[in-house]
Amino acid sequence: MISANDLSPAELAALLHFHADAGVEWLLEEEAIDRFAEFEAMKAARRPASAQQERPAAGERSNVGERQTSPRPTAAVRPAPVSGPQPAIPDGEAVQQARFVAESARSLSELKTALEGFNGCNLKHSARSTIFADGDAESGIMVIGSAPSAEDDREGTPFSGKSGQLFDKMLAAIGLSRSSVLLTQVIPWRPPGNRAASAAEMDICRPFIERQIALAEPQVILLLGNFSARFFFGENDTIHGLRGRWKEIAVADRVIPTIASLHPQDLLTAPVNKRLAWNDLLAFQAKLKSLPLLRN
Repeated sequence: MISANDLSPAELAALLHFHADAGVEWLLEEEAIDRFAEFEAMKAARRPASAQQERPAAGERSNVGERQTSPRPTAAVRPAPVSGPQPAIPDGEAVQQARFVAESARSLSELKTALEGFNGCNLKHSARSTIFADGDAESGIMVIGSAPSAEDDREGTPFSGKSGQLFDKMLAAIGLSRSSVLLTQVIPWRPPGNRAASAAEMDICRPFIERQIALAEPQVILLLGNFSARFFFGENDTIHGLRGRWKEIAVADRVIPTIASLHPQDLLTAPVNKRLAWNDLLAFQAKLKSLPLLRN
């Protein structure tokens, strides 16, 4: 068996990242458990009652040539929990802390620093990277995805990997690029196994994305994916019911025109939907020209 001492730092880091990508959140249990004591207790519980009855009674002489043996002591029970640092648990206190930290930031750089130092969300403990934003914060154009993928988590950048390559082509088709828009995501940390974020985790992350929008002051927003559309529109319909229609979302003291479309990963899974996404991109392009935020 290979132990951790046999691995180089790079190999050990790669192994930990593999477990994180597979959805492993904790390598150690919260309480110390004596497995040897558990095993002994299990053996004692399974020992036949007849074996106990065959033992000589107290004071009874044993057979000649046999050595008197004392009963095996009862196995120890599980020891008391060892005190130690506990993982962050999403709760009302964490939400209030997130609001205070986010609202205290006076610039996007301060907000990025605050987010990287915030430990009130469980998702951060299983993620490799904190995904903040990428691109031009002064463009007036904001694109918001759902949550980091495994590729995003490895690269530390939103919209990475194959879906990111497709996204680059989508932007280029309407005269945009990564450097000409502000890219971000609702959830800054990848949920283990790409699961959906819980309601508590969403509440904790909300102050950060809303503060990011308030500081960037976009004139128009493109939402990508079912999760981000539901998050901002407050509706439970699927992306097929939410896409392609302009809505207004209120953030701080601003009302911003917003349209939702399919996420690039959705298009890789079901390429037949590219036609729908293209119609949404044309509507987004027309809005940019009318503001005007896009050259003809």
